Amino acid sequence: MAASSRKTLWIVVVLAVIAAIALYQHYDLGRLLTLDSLKASRDALADAVQARPLATALLFFSVYVLATAISIPGAVILTLAAGAMFGLGLGLLIVSFASSIGALLAFLAARYLLRDAIQSRFGKRLAPINEGMKRDGTFYLLTLRLVPVFPFWLINLLSGLTPIGALRFYIVSQLGMLPGTLVYVNAGTQLASIQSPGDILSPLLLGSFVLLGIFPLIAKAIVGVLQRRKVYARWSKPANFDRNLVVIGAGAGGLVSSYIAAAVKAKVTLIEGHKMGGDCLNYGCVPSKALIRSAKMAKQLRKAEGLGMADVQGRVDFPAVMARIHDVIGAIEPHDSVERYTQLGVEVLTGHARIVTPWSVEVSLADGTRQTLTTRSIVIAAGASPFVPPIPGLEAAGYLTSDTVWGLKQLPERLVVLGGGPIGCELAQSFARLGAAVTQVEMGPRVMAREDAEVSTLVEASLRADGVTILAGHEAVRVVTNGDVKQIVVKHEGREITIEFDELICAVGRRPRVTGYGLEELGIPLTPRQTIETNEYLQTLYPNIYAVGDVAGPYQFTHTAAHQAWYGAVNALFGRFKRFKADYGVIPWTTFTDPEVARVGLSENEAKAQGIDYELTKYGIDDLDRAIADGTAHGFVKVLTVPGKDKILGVTIVGEHAGDLLAEFVLAMKHGLGLNKILGTIHTYPTLSEANKYAAGEWKRAHAPQKLLQWVERYHAWERA
Repeated sequence: MAASSRKTLWIVVVLAVIAAIALYQHYDLGRLLTLDSLKASRDALADAVQARPLATALLFFSVYVLATAISIPGAVILTLAAGAMFGLGLGLLIVSFASSIGALLAFLAARYLLRDAIQSRFGKRLAPINEGMKRDGTFYLLTLRLVPVFPFWLINLLSGLTPIGALRFYIVSQLGMLPGTLVYVNAGTQLASIQSPGDILSPLLLGSFVLLGIFPLIAKAIVGVLQRRKVYARWSKPANFDRNLVVIGAGAGGLVSSYIAAAVKAKVTLIEGHKMGGDCLNYGCVPSKALIRSAKMAKQLRKAEGLGMADVQGRVDFPAVMARIHDVIGAIEPHDSVERYTQLGVEVLTGHARIVTPWSVEVSLADGTRQTLTTRSIVIAAGASPFVPPIPGLEAAGYLTSDTVWGLKQLPERLVVLGGGPIGCELAQSFARLGAAVTQVEMGPRVMAREDAEVSTLVEASLRADGVTILAGHEAVRVVTNGDVKQIVVKHEGREITIEFDELICAVGRRPRVTGYGLEELGIPLTPRQTIETNEYLQTLYPNIYAVGDVAGPYQFTHTAAHQAWYGAVNALFGRFKRFKADYGVIPWTTFTDPEVARVGLSENEAKAQGIDYELTKYGIDDLDRAIADGTAHGFVKVLTVPGKDKILGVTIVGEHAGDLLAEFVLAMKHGLGLNKILGTIHTYPTLSEANKYAAGEWKRAHAPQKLLQWVERYHAWERA
């Protein structure tokens, strides 16, 4: 709706409300809209209907619409009057339509005058309500309409703030208010026997309305049962099951799911087609952090003179670096091994899993045999794999990914990294520090695009300082191979640039593994992001099949996969008694560049995009004693809070060990603690964690009670005198 039209409507509505209030006060309508007044004027009203039935009915209809639209008190008396004046049939007809039309007008006024402002300010907090109203708004509204205890005027206004359609609102209101309207209009035909409005709703009648009100929810549950029966209609359910749970994939999500099942004494089978531990252990978190550690040491050795060291030698032995990475993987491997999980009570099978029915999984084992397992529930934790863009010539030239880079034997002299996200930045910086000439190509305008611009600026400056050539705003067009010479052609502002390389790493993102294990045959749908479509309980199309981790989204972090796994496993095993909605309220993440970038909650960009008001507090780590002593005095702690309050909306930390420092804010947000609590917590001196306390102190100084301090200053002056 245009701003000028909304302004005009605001003026009209405000004037109408003022006029209605003035008339209400001037004619003392509050006195008229009472039971005693109605009884006293019953004969006169009946005579008016007798003399001019059509005109009286139209006038009454208009008054009722207006009263409902602007929420004037007295709807009960008007409804009784309809019964007294027009009888049950015509009175019910008039009130039913007048109340619904008036409710629609109030609904539309709230929608066009208030909804945009409220949704823009509280959009994120209202998102679950909006989603619920889109999906189940008819049931919720019908329940509220059928129980006359709830103020209908409030329902009208609040419904206008949600996404429910106007036509659906009108139809549901027309039907939902009909039983209550019938009771009141009928009571109006027996006006003489009513002593107070409370006589109309006896406890028995009120209880009947409550039962009627919950009927839509019961109906919804019945519909859910019928829908589930329809989903399972083409499958034969086994009479009994071999297992309580089968888990597909032994990454973080699968390991935690099977661990939980075994801990509660369920019979669980974990199926993994490749390596236990999944991507994180073998290709992602663990090897990349081992690489980063070696690269950081190489950088520190080059800077040793700044710490008072002389004649420090630090030649990079790349094969030894890679050997150490595999040693680290080997040292952590027992934590995720077949032996450990077998001891925990999990049956582990190595092979390829395929879901053949909602209750059976066929496993092609490593020895060539096949085994079919029947199970009450299934958890899919198949993870994700690197996405390789369809660049002409790339396949022919050969490339590496974050999965295959760990097979390198020699340090490439010239390395191209495609992608400016977290994985691309970590790998580009590490290889540059180890001695490679690295060119990083990013299609977007800056690296680390999910973070605020100042974060990207700091990370980019650090990458450039380590020798990385960053080509932001450059699109990879094609790869050309001439004998042993490999070149990538990138385009920037219409101009093509050719870059020679020895190795190329694709680090442009990861895509969920959603093919090859039966989703297509079962008809399990995917989202537009190509993740498995699940509900808030992590159930797929089939309520006994769950998806967790990268394959389900919305995050691709090891810790969120483990987080989801708890919900998936518990709901799969105990969902018939109690189900839990997956909670994504406080999700932290860290990019392990130098400086590290850690965040939880909203960034400034996200707050602005969602129209959420915030206050910004920032503390520069260049002022922190420990950081100065360590030679890591760069970065900041940035906190977004509710205006005027210490409630934390989001935190971004850039600096040494930012991922570790973030934990304090994650805890605070999870448990509703504000900056005052962080400020009141003792932090050891000198540590990097003091940065969190000083950030809280910056907020406190900005909210110091200045007027009170002026009086305190006067008090001290008086004391000195």
